[in-house]
Amino acid sequence: MFDFNSLLNRHPERVKANVEIYTWQVCPYCIRAKLLLWWKGVNFTEYKIDGNESARNQMAGRAQGRRTVPQILINNQHIGGCDDLYQLDAQGQLDALLAKSVTV
Repeated sequence: MFDFNSLLNRHPERVKANVEIYTWQVCPYCIRAKLLLWWKGVNFTEYKIDGNESARNQMAGRAQGRRTVPQILINNQHIGGCDDLYQLDAQGQLDALLAKSVTV
């Protein structure tokens, strides 16, 4: 059996982290962030907050006051937005974060 994940350097079996992302449905940065997470094999929880000010306030409370979307949390740690996520990946730090389980 041929393993496409190995060929493409994808290792979804290594992902142990709890990932949450706040999005708007048509936001291109949200779509781009979700694509990277999908590529990494992450099963993330998405909060679609389109036009919901209460949900946006909740997001801002978890995202160090940031009110733009997307906002991404890994194991309850605020990572930032799309550019921050891609920067972590470019620096080789994202896979290590995704491999960590939630600590209680």
